[in-house]
Amino acid sequence: MPIAFTIEKGPHEGLARAELLRRVRAMIRLLQLDKAEVSFVLTDDEHIHQLNKIYRHKDRPTDVLAFAMHEGEFGALAGHMLGDVIVSVDTARKQAQFRRRPVLDEVTMLLAHGLPHLLGWDHQTDAEDRRMWAETTRLCAVAAQPSSRSVVSKGGAKRGLSRKPSPPRTTSRRKKPQ
Repeated sequence: MPIAFTIEKGPHEGLARAELLRRVRAMIRLLQLDKAEVSFVLTDDEHIHQLNKIYRHKDRPTDVLAFAMHEGEFGALAGHMLGDVIVSVDTARKQAQFRRRPVLDEVTMLLAHGLPHLLGWDHQTDAEDRRMWAETTRLCAVAAQPSSRSVVSKGGAKRGLSRKPSPPRTTSRRKKPQ
């Protein structure tokens, strides 16, 4: 699973690269996207503001943007390239403080929210929004597990996880990056 993971202007307190990569890999395995090429970028409000203004015509920073390679005029040429998920650490940190949770959990949620967008999911209607947040919650749950391959029981013995990953669900709806 080819993953590019870039942390701009880091390191950032509470966001260890190795743990973020482990979480992203767990989410990608759950979605059965092992052959997909995905890029993740942690950036700041200034950079995401520029991207949001250029691509969404919104003159403000946002928490996460997702750019799906399979969408648009040349989407058929993308092959295994799924796209890019870009998260503002500045905005994630503010949201984490507001929600009284660790910044790692907030960034994980934003990464998890971006992945379904790369698969064509949207949340323009209430039903789509519920479905999108349910999938985001499912991805966060697997990402937060200490290891997605094995779990140590109370007696210390390792056992494999019995739950099989669900196939990704997609929609034919095309949209601008989130």
